[in-house]
Amino acid sequence: MTYVIAQPCVDLKDLACVEECPVDCIYEGERMLYIHPDECVDCGACEPVCPVEAIFYEDDVPGEWKSYYTANVEFFDDLGSPGGAAKLGAIAKDHALIAALPPQEHEET
Repeated sequence: MTYVIAQPCVDLKDLACVEECPVDCIYEGERMLYIHPDECVDCGACEPVCPVEAIFYEDDVPGEWKSYYTANVEFFDDLGSPGGAAKLGAIAKDHALIAALPPQEHEET
């Protein structure tokens, strides 16, 4: 099991979850963040710090965002398991599901 980042993160990328993650398994794509399913240790530290509540335990992803599980997994198909996001920095790509979305608007806080 793993945690999944869903639609509220698209075009926001707050990075609070990245700072909180003890195993450096949250990677930055062009428009959103992705949790590596094999590197995540299911600690849950990322979930409460997400300001838009975009992070869910795999079994708890709301129905309308179930496809984000696949997007998080498939994002790493060509990257494999790099062993930490800090080594790579921002990755100049997104999963096709995310890339196809229109720009997302977020309220200013």
